[in-house]
Amino acid sequence: MKNLFTLLGLVAFVLAAFVIQSFSVPQQPDPWNSKQLMEPSDLAKIIEGKTNQKVYVYSIGPAALIKNSIDIGEGSNANNIAKLKEQVSKLPKDAQIVIYCGCCPFKNCPNVRPAFSLLNEMKFTNHKLLNLSNNLREDWIAKGYPTVSQ
Repeated sequence: MKNLFTLLGLVAFVLAAFVIQSFSVPQQPDPWNSKQLMEPSDLAKIIEGKTNQKVYVYSIGPAALIKNSIDIGEGSNANNIAKLKEQVSKLPKDAQIVIYCGCCPFKNCPNVRPAFSLLNEMKFTNHKLLNLSNNLREDWIAKGYPTVSQ
């Protein structure tokens, strides 16, 4: 009898999990593709002048710590998205634009998706998300890449 109640409890749990999952909001796909991720080492080379590329770097997170980046503010804030729109509207559609946050792994970041989606909507053709898969401290600062204090 005890085994029957255990089995019924397990079935109820699995059924409840299935029902909850079926009503949950599906995860939206990321607004970028793998070709639109820029490795930190590549951006560091550009900032250090090791290439002839011109890049516009925007911080859409809590702090603009990358050298020469423009502080927009957190991309989860509609006012900051409007500020980003104002800034980039002055640029040609093929300008090399890189956005970053770095507060957390960008798979969880509330700031990168609204900013990247805006650049898509504005029809930019050469915009990238800095691939800070962990955070700014681990993926940029700890590697000695250029910061505002250097």
